[in-house]
Amino acid sequence: MPPFPSPLTAGQILDNYFLETRAKLLEIAANMDRFDRAADAKARQDDPRLAFIQSALKILATPAPNANRAEQIQKLYSLA
Repeated sequence: MPPFPSPLTAGQILDNYFLETRAKLLEIAANMDRFDRAADAKARQDDPRLAFIQSALKILATPAPNANRAEQIQKLYSLA
């Protein structure tokens, strides 16, 4: 099913959600830094939750029109 067009312009989306998105990205980065610094980080590299996070970040980093990133991540989560 094709995605619905946004009622907002790209500029409005950035104006309205940039700071919130920035804060969430910083929180993810901080959590990943904490994980990397944990004493048992190397032993937990095969944890499926870490694999999920890494896969979700790859989906977010893949630019594509009509990518449905939220849907892709939700489907990824349902497989976990």
